Amino acid sequence: MDLYKIAARLYQYTAIDDCSGFKIIELYPSRNATNTLKFLETVIEQMPFPIQRTQTDRGLEFFAYSFKVRLMEYGISSKPVKPRSPHLNDKAERTQRTDLDEFYSTIDIEDPDLPNLLSQWQFHYNWFRCYSSLNGKTPMDMVTSMSLKRRYQKKSKQCMTPTKTE
Repeated sequence: MDLYKIAARLYQYTAIDDCSGFKIIELYPSRNATNTLKFLETVIEQMPFPIQRTQTDRGLEFFAYSFKVRLMEYGISSKPVKPRSPHLNDKAERTQRTDLDEFYSTIDIEDPDLPNLLSQWQFHYNWFRCYSSLNGKTPMDMVTSMSLKRRYQKKSKQCMTPTKTE
């Protein structure tokens, strides 16, 4: 989880899954604990699977007591990266660069429809944009294949578990 200043009073919060590359992005007028909590709720609602852990930089908004309590309520652990180590949060940093190059460079950030345009960009990013790091798959392809793999493994375990017969 990370945030990036797009313009004056415009911050993009970003959450990206480490394995699939599935990403959630939202815009807020300031970086604070209240907006971070709102974003956490959005991430929990939109991620296609349960969240086990967050990795964040050491921004005050991620160290707020209310944010830490909410993570504990959801059973989500938190791992802050070391100070002055943006390379340890490389996926979030890289995807924000992609947003700047491929999305923000093509739109007017003063557009009143910006939240809707960002939502469309997020959909395109997760469902249609292929990545060499994912062997030419989209993030949603990865989510689907991981889900099917887990389901198959679960069924295999059930089939291999001996049952008592009377």
